Amino acid sequence: MIDIMGWNIFIWFGVAAVLLSAVGAVASLCANDHWSESSLRYRRRRGIAITSSFSALLVLAAFIALLWVDLGRPPLRTMGETRLWYSFFAFFAGLFTYIRWRYRWILSYSTILATVFILINIFRPEIHDQTLMPALQSPWFIPHVTVYMFSYSFLGCAFLLSLVGLFTTKNNVMSAADTLVYIGMAFLTFGMLSGALWAKEAWGHYWSWDPKETWALVTWLSYMLYIHLRLSGRTSRRMLCLLLIFSFLCLQMCWWGVNYLPTASDSVHVYNR
Repeated sequence: MIDIMGWNIFIWFGVAAVLLSAVGAVASLCANDHWSESSLRYRRRRGIAITSSFSALLVLAAFIALLWVDLGRPPLRTMGETRLWYSFFAFFAGLFTYIRWRYRWILSYSTILATVFILINIFRPEIHDQTLMPALQSPWFIPHVTVYMFSYSFLGCAFLLSLVGLFTTKNNVMSAADTLVYIGMAFLTFGMLSGALWAKEAWGHYWSWDPKETWALVTWLSYMLYIHLRLSGRTSRRMLCLLLIFSFLCLQMCWWGVNYLPTASDSVHVYNR
């Protein structure tokens, strides 16, 4: 393990991003539901929320760019690096949801979600060497990993809304969760397809039932079941929310949980050796 200058300064970027996002979250909460959207008070609060949240995105984007230059490769290999991208996309998904549906609590949820991963990276960055093993030296490397992190962040926001959906009857909560799931699933599907093409190029076969691949399929099927049940209209709201929560737990297993399975040592998807 080597000393990476980029990670040494991450704490400053991480803390700045969290503080800016927190300001945006507070500003969004201060916009009272009873205020007219055309009122000056509402527009000011909303403007602060969007500007601060977007600034948090820019701060993390700047650090990703600096780290990319410092490593001499895309920062997408280690768990710490993927957590960095997840934090970035979590901020993005929260801001997207707030702008699209004006759901004023979502910035608080996305801030908390991103902060958890930022704090993990501060205290346990999991830095490894700068080299890329031959399997990772592929044009599929960047789009495959970034698409997955983008998908995970949107599905993470859907998970947060599903928690809210357990305790509220507001229709806009489930409508927002649905759209987030549709977007997340579209990119999740592309991630699986690109991964299969990458596997064919690297190992000569599209699918090997590796633990990572197996849990990716379980996750994909779980979200597809949610979409099917949601569109059929025959499943209770509570069961749909519970299914979204279960699907997100499957996603976590696919992302990092498989690393703790006994079979992980034989997985072709473990690159941190």
